[in-house]
Amino acid sequence: MEYTQLGRTGLKVSRLVLGTMNFGPQTDEADSHAIMDAALDAGINFFDTANVYGWGENKGRTESIIGNWFAQGGGRRDKVVLATKVYGDMGLDGGPVWPNHDKLSAVNIRRAVEASLKRLRTDHIDLYQFHHIDRSTPFEEIWQAVDVLVQQGKVLYAGSSNFPGYKIAQANETAARRGGTLGLVSEQCLYNLAERRAEMEVIPAARDYGLGVIPGRPCTADCWAGS
Repeated sequence: MEYTQLGRTGLKVSRLVLGTMNFGPQTDEADSHAIMDAALDAGINFFDTANVYGWGENKGRTESIIGNWFAQGGGRRDKVVLATKVYGDMGLDGGPVWPNHDKLSAVNIRRAVEASLKRLRTDHIDLYQFHHIDRSTPFEEIWQAVDVLVQQGKVLYAGSSNFPGYKIAQANETAARRGGTLGLVSEQCLYNLAERRAEMEVIPAARDYGLGVIPGRPCTADCWAGS
């Protein structure tokens, strides 16, 4: 397995990332655990998930499957660079939509981190990613919330997902003005042989700001639909 630095950080990650979006909805827990064991055996140390995976009434299920796998021990958690995401509405304890239970307000970031940590059965998230842009929340507020989590040791790095190039720039310029904030270190975007729009501005922005690029769905549309 080949490893590389994640963007401008000192963190070493495998060039292949294990995406877990189908753990729960399409892949049962036993098979999901077997896949993660096989990934570790192959040297893959970078696992990606999101708090909303599981979808519908089962939001959070994917994180719980990963947490149960970590709980088996054997150094599983220590070997994995764990990435999850925040943005989507999680409801109130699995119930109906309620104000402040989605997006990137400081209130929701704090709540979402605690819930993800509980489901994942760990004390920290290595890479905490903003799943989408939030036009209602200023980056000053977002970085203030992230800084607190970093100081508490609950989050180590922050990344983005589905961000346009100008939002990557805005996020990291705001972080630079604040001082002491590392800013975004990665961007996860739709990028494959058939979908290459990220080359227009997202990848150039990531390069200029020292972000690692994590291709999401790195196969063609036909491949993805049939997987």
